[in-house]
Amino acid sequence: MEKGLVFDIHRGTTHDGPGMRTTVFLKGCPLHCRWCQNPESISPDRELQWDAKKCIGCMSCAAHCTGNALAAEAGGIRIDRTACRQCFTCADQCPAKAMGTVGEYWETARLVKEACKDDMFFDDFSGGVTVSGGEPVLQHRFLAEFLEALKRQGVDTALDTSGFGKKEVYEEIYPYVDTFLYDIKFMDEKLHREYTGVSNKIILDNLKFIAGKIREKRDTRLWIRTPLIPGATATKENIEEIGLFVRKELADVTERWELCAFNNVCKEKYAKIGQEWDYDTTELMEEKEVQKLAEAAGKYADGYLVVSGLTRKQGAASAVPNGE
Repeated sequence: MEKGLVFDIHRGTTHDGPGMRTTVFLKGCPLHCRWCQNPESISPDRELQWDAKKCIGCMSCAAHCTGNALAAEAGGIRIDRTACRQCFTCADQCPAKAMGTVGEYWETARLVKEACKDDMFFDDFSGGVTVSGGEPVLQHRFLAEFLEALKRQGVDTALDTSGFGKKEVYEEIYPYVDTFLYDIKFMDEKLHREYTGVSNKIILDNLKFIAGKIREKRDTRLWIRTPLIPGATATKENIEEIGLFVRKELADVTERWELCAFNNVCKEKYAKIGQEWDYDTTELMEEKEVQKLAEAAGKYADGYLVVSGLTRKQGAASAVPNGE
């Protein structure tokens, strides 16, 4: 039985696929998107995080550190991650749980049992289990085993993926995925490299491959997702290029194209793992900005365009519900 490194489990989600779902987040991602909402997901290994709000300043963590990687400073605890031996003794000894670990190894059977605790709601609200990340296909052996086990129990499955992986992996897991949530961030390869660190060629090729499988079998849903990032993806030119691609290559198999308005609530996640965020001071997009981009997208995706997320209206944040 395979083991997977999981960094979070969310229950009762309504935006990670059809119906009410439980979302399992796998650790590790080959992309380094500048706006990443889950920075703790990028490393494929367990790692330390420190929560300043919980810290009581007892320094028990430093006293038990086997690598002398922890020290007190004006802002709280400084972690020298190059010296950290990843023994995580400091987290075990922290009485306030301010020092903690990101990532826990789960065997497939145990995770299936955990993910299906709310299966009564899956039937009532046409939901299921979504696997997200990070990039789940980075742990493809565990992912395949987990998805197959869910399907054996009759659970509806969804995979939230960047598309950056081997085609053979997507071919292997395809029979066990009911809905693909697939990101298209940029059509321009240069911009994609600049903002994510990787080319989009593999991503687009895999998307065409999946679309072909859906045409052949007609047994899987495809949802396209595009994050609207100020100064990056959120331009009329980019949205129109994506829209043209969707209409030309995917219109007959796409059930939904979602524009996801920029969210800045992940600031604390970066602080906990000692990283700076390029978008730390970036505000939510104005409602009228999002509307203009939705109008541009709507020319290519009439009938299946969705806008979600928070926007600013007259200086205040307002929610844009799914489906509007």
